This record gives sequence, structure tokens and C-alpha cells, in this order.
Amino acid sequence: MSVVARPPEEGAPLQAPASGAVRLRAKELGPLSVRTDAPAARRAVGHLGAIAAAAGALWFALDSWWMLPLTVLLGYFLVFLFTMEHETAHQTAFRTRAWNYLLGHLAGFAILLPYEYYRAFHWEHHRHTQDPARDPELSVPLPSTRLGLLWTWSGLPILIGRLRLLYAHGVRGTVKVPWVAPGKRPVIVREARAYLAGYGLIVACSLAAGSFVAVWLWLVPLVLGQLFLRPYLLAEHTGCAHSPNMLENTRTTYTNAIVHFFAWNMPFHAEHHAYPAVPFHALPRLNQLLAPQIVHTERGYGAASVTVVRYLLADSRSPCRSDPPAAHDKEIA
Repeated sequence: MSVVARPPEEGAPLQAPASGAVRLRAKELGPLSVRTDAPAARRAVGHLGAIAAAAGALWFALDSWWMLPLTVLLGYFLVFLFTMEHETAHQTAFRTRAWNYLLGHLAGFAILLPYEYYRAFHWEHHRHTQDPARDPELSVPLPSTRLGLLWTWSGLPILIGRLRLLYAHGVRGTVKVPWVAPGKRPVIVREARAYLAGYGLIVACSLAAGSFVAVWLWLVPLVLGQLFLRPYLLAEHTGCAHSPNMLENTRTTYTNAIVHFFAWNMPFHAEHHAYPAVPFHALPRLNQLLAPQIVHTERGYGAASVTVVRYLLADSRSPCRSDPPAAHDKEIA
């Protein structure tokens, strides 16, 4: 099976492969593409509820040794709001479009990544996945040294880059990145200014109250949580083929239920890229249909990180290949 994704119309939900590519049969794909609000509502309540519970526990533990593990736990929950934003950016998480926008902006505000800007960025990524010249995820070179890898894993380059974009878009009012169309740039500027106004309000309230609650329950966990998110994101495409075939340019990682829950099933990443119109809750079933065709798979993010590190630190890089796991191996973390 060869799966090549077509460039969708701008502003539309990302769709399945183009005509002319080998497709799943309509009777197989149709039921998987049905959108509904209930699965995303349950996932969002669970994800946001975990953040609230961890933040509450951390608040009462700030003067104890529990502070460190609870900060790390909260950081994990917070940074994976990225996957909530990702799903709502596709407009497939909820059937009701307003819920996609509401949860998308909530997640984007929390992780300093404006929602409409991310939609434009991610739309381009799906159009040109693993194309070194046009995929925006490849616009920054991957690290090739141990020090560079540690710097990338820290997430600090990403956070610094987001702050620079917020300044450029919201303060200077300029949008120069090529993946944002000229007609969309005023929207990006207004969005960045709204986000900055929200951040300014938080700072003002914190100063007025003489409170560092936003620092301890938001910013510090958000920074520490990058140590989980960066290896997860590097595993999605690093070392995979530079080709238009979504089943060979993207990696699927078989992992445990906890990771799947907070990552909104995105470890099934090759499946998502092959059929991006399929909602997150249907990806396990899509995997059952596509698994034999997926070139790059790993059993757990430990193994995926080893593969990624070996590729990044290799003297001469070439896209790696791995065989799909046997059916009984899929649940191994």
C-alpha cells in the first residue's frame, strides 16, 4: 500500500490521501472518520482534571519534599496540552467546531503556542512532511552533537522561539514566516496580541497580590515538562524517510495506556499522517488496518529515543528502517 497525502485546501480540516493513491476501502474508512463530541469531551475532562489535581496537590506541598515530584508530574500533564492543541487544530477532535476552537486556544495559551499560528504551521507540515525544503518542522537543523541534543531535549530553544514569535507578531505586528499566507497574517497578529494581553493580566494580578503561584504552578512545570515532550516529538519523524509516503516518513510508537491518554493517541503517528481526517479516538482501529504497512515502529519511547539518538549522532545519516512488531508485541511499553 502506498499512501501519499494531498495538500488540503487552506483552512479546511486535513484530509485523507489524494485520488490516485491506494486507499482504504470506503466501508473501512467511513466508520473511522465519523466525528463526535463525546470521546474528546471525556479526554479533555480527564486531561484538564489531572492538571487541576496535580496543581492543587503541588500548591499544598510547596514547602515539602513532595514539591519536586509533583512539579514534574504537573509538567508532564501541562506540556502534553500540545497534543490537545494538535487534535483541535485538525478540527477533528470535536464534531462541534466551537469546542475545537475553545480547547485549542486554551491549550495554546497554556503552552505559549497561539492556536491559529500553530494551525498554519501544522497545515504546512502535513502538506510537506519530511521535505527538507518545505516542511517547517525541518526549518531548524536537527542536533548532531551530544550537547546540541541535550539543549534540544531541554525545550528551551522552542520556548525561546515561541517568545520571539509572540514579540514579533504581537508587539511589532510583523509575520514573516512563509507558512502563514498574507491574508492570514492580520489574524495571527490579533491572536498574538490577545495572548500577550492575557499574559500581561496574569503578571499584573501576580504583582498586585504579591504571589508567585503562576510561576510555581505553571511556568516552572512547563519548562521541566519539556524533558518529556521533546523526546516524544523527536520520535515522530527523526530518521524516517524523506519521501511523500506517510507510512515510511513517520514513526508509530507502541506504548502504554497512560502515554496514549495524555498524547491523545498520537503515538499512532504514521496512521494519523496517512489519514489525518480520522479522529484521535479511531486511531487504534486504523492501526489494525495499517500496521503491516508501517515501515518505522518502536516498542516504547525508550527504544524510540535510542533509535533517534543513534541516528542524530551518526557520522553519516541515512533514514533508518525497522520492521513492524508482531501482533503480540504491540502492547509492550
